[in-house]
Amino acid sequence: MNVLLDRGRDHAIAVFRIVVGVLFMCHGAQKLFGVLGSKGAVSILDWPSGPAALIEFVGGALIVIGLGTRVAALIASGAMAYAYFVVHQPAGLLPIQNKGELAAVYSWVFLLLAFTGPGSWAVDNVIAGRRQEQATLVGANA
Repeated sequence: MNVLLDRGRDHAIAVFRIVVGVLFMCHGAQKLFGVLGSKGAVSILDWPSGPAALIEFVGGALIVIGLGTRVAALIASGAMAYAYFVVHQPAGLLPIQNKGELAAVYSWVFLLLAFTGPGSWAVDNVIAGRRQEQATLVGANA
């Protein structure tokens, strides 16, 4: 059973990355563009909601396509940790009390992606493959 599950690990991580990235992008789009049931758009200059919306939208997009995944995920994780501790935590100690479950979960999810990487189907993998091909060609010609 473990062998079967291990074989699908990179694909499962990729699906996980894409789904979470799309959901994160939706939060950013909601805030930036006033869509998806939003009460209105926020300015990117409004602290902290503007920069958070930009991180959510752009970071989510990068995570979806798998470009700079580890860095984007680390920044997104930090943004969500900030959101939890600054926005939610003063309203109560536990996430269930302060309505910060989503910020807490996103923070941990993105930290996990920063460590695991993008899985398969990522632009990061295409770039790494091309770099390896170029290095092999340079090494063969030397």
